[in-house]
Amino acid sequence: MGRIEGKYNIKAVSNMLGIQAGTLRAWERRYDIIEPVRNQAGHRLYTDEHVAVLRWLINKVNKGFTIGQAVGLLEDHDLHDMPVDTTNENDRASSIKEELFHALLRFQEHKSNQILDQAFGMFSIEKVMTDILGKILVEIGDKWEEGEISSAHEHYITAFLRTKIGSVFHNLPVDGLLPKVVCVCGPDETHEIGLLIFTLYLRRRGYEVIYLGSGVPKEDLNIVVDEVKPKMVFISCTMTRHLKGTFEAAENLKEKFEGVRVGVGGNALMNLSAKDEEKYEDMLLGFSPSEWEQWIRV
Repeated sequence: MGRIEGKYNIKAVSNMLGIQAGTLRAWERRYDIIEPVRNQAGHRLYTDEHVAVLRWLINKVNKGFTIGQAVGLLEDHDLHDMPVDTTNENDRASSIKEELFHALLRFQEHKSNQILDQAFGMFSIEKVMTDILGKILVEIGDKWEEGEISSAHEHYITAFLRTKIGSVFHNLPVDGLLPKVVCVCGPDETHEIGLLIFTLYLRRRGYEVIYLGSGVPKEDLNIVVDEVKPKMVFISCTMTRHLKGTFEAAENLKEKFEGVRVGVGGNALMNLSAKDEEKYEDMLLGFSPSEWEQWIRV
């Protein structure tokens, strides 16, 4: 595709675009959309042109197209007409996220509500959830872990986000033709906001979601799955130290309930080793709506 010099490895592209490396590989295999060059060690290297193609596709998927439809549109476009500039929109979202975060750190609830209302007026629900609330979630977790903010700040902001996400969640209709889904935190996990954001994404698409949250023992989860008979179970893991137990729970469900698809998501997956990423590739949800959509549609 024009330039042949690769600049970015797959992990760098994954971080730049917010897309799971496994999703990139799957798109390359199924749709032959780009062909990364290989270095002497055989590793994929992506050019700026490749990144532009992928960014364009992700933008289309985030607007409601399937990846197959987006690829079809791509084939009808000249490369120079293709990239979509989302810099200004992303800058505005980033600015609002910072403003909201600082208001929350000062316990300014009225101002925080005003800022969030402004955000919902400017952007889609998905963008508010992923680019504003989701990023605040990550930042508040990091700052709390590093001792930069108090437990009071962490509890207050978490409660605020949970209330806002929940209020949107409960007002969304359910499509009775879609399968039931169970969403739960992994063993020993107490951080629910990431799972709530993903649950909201599912509800926006009409799925009936049985939200269990945190603190559910493995035996009780098995009882729920047996009773509900969902088509999919999603397990969230925020803390890296809980990854092992989360994947053990996921594999237990796969073995016990034939035909139930099990997905694992959450910020802890950013710290997966390449070996584990390959081992659990079929379970990994990714970090963006485009990746979630791809996983669900497989």
